[in-house]
Amino acid sequence: MEMERTLKGAGLFDIWQKVKAGERLNFDDGVKLFRTDNFRAVGLLADYVRRKLHGNRTYYVINQHINYSNICGNGCRFCAFGQSPGSPQAFQLSVADILDKVKERLNDPITEIHIVGGCHPALPFSFYLDVLREIKKLRPDVTLKAFTAVEIAHFAKLSGLSEKEVLQELRSAGLDVLPGGGAEIFSPRVRKMVCPEKISGDEWLRISRLAHKIGIRSNATMLFGHVESIEERVDHLLRLRDLQDQTSGFICFIPLAFQPSNTSLSNLAKVTPIDCLKTIAVSRLLLDNILHVKSYWIMLGINTAQVALHFGADDLDGTVIEEKIGHMAGAESDQALTRSELIRVIREAGFEAVERDTYFDIVRKAA
Repeated sequence: MEMERTLKGAGLFDIWQKVKAGERLNFDDGVKLFRTDNFRAVGLLADYVRRKLHGNRTYYVINQHINYSNICGNGCRFCAFGQSPGSPQAFQLSVADILDKVKERLNDPITEIHIVGGCHPALPFSFYLDVLREIKKLRPDVTLKAFTAVEIAHFAKLSGLSEKEVLQELRSAGLDVLPGGGAEIFSPRVRKMVCPEKISGDEWLRISRLAHKIGIRSNATMLFGHVESIEERVDHLLRLRDLQDQTSGFICFIPLAFQPSNTSLSNLAKVTPIDCLKTIAVSRLLLDNILHVKSYWIMLGINTAQVALHFGADDLDGTVIEEKIGHMAGAESDQALTRSELIRVIREAGFEAVERDTYFDIVRKAA
């Protein structure tokens, strides 16, 4: 069998035996997969698992991204989005501004609105509650995916409430799901270098666990391709897997390729497509309890995102409408795609396009 010959030649036949038997891969397996020179062999393994889980389907969502402000006190070195108050690039939307953006797309068949921003030092907690309530009045059937674990910790400090109380207040106002950003790399060594003011990896996991336990599901992310080691990537993935074993609260995993332009780490090389593909593939293989892995076209670009569908990813994200975080760091993709463009991109890659909602319930299959 050609696949087995390729895997033997790449020194991955032992891992193939585990994958075929449905056995869980361990830390050493993850490191070995990252370190192999034959990225195509890693892709073959991930594609086997992807097709076993999802067949020929690739999912997409009709969604809208809204970034309410980029004013932030964290000063993360990898971030081109966050700005200090008074910066020429700083912006802050009012509740009315946000509602205007929702109204602009009121006739679009959007099923999800994604809302994140910086840790704004001055906006009161009531602002975020008002945003959720007012959007729900306009679009009561839309899923509101809003605020990372980092933002939740920030709201708790602002309000004097516990993180649990913050989550409960947000949920009462209309919050449905957390988007999963802010995880970066959990390693304390890395966080000390690139985001020392941000909550720790342990805190991110604790807040995610808390959200899951009170019924708020979330996505999970990993920002890769900066100062982290292969071992720290694998550790990050396995810590997500451990939490998923405990809560089953993660809906989807999103590997985010670091974009160096306009950041304090602009001296670093841009992540290569091969590293992106291998990272997606290893993520699919290690995260055996997270059903979906996203090929985030905003960060990857359309061509690499299409190839990633053969390297373990089963979701392409969605229409997006307006994305600022990746583009301020030099992402060169479009700001939005239409439904017909998403379907075309998926079909060109050789897959069946299936529209989903936030929870991956099927909305419709492409005709």
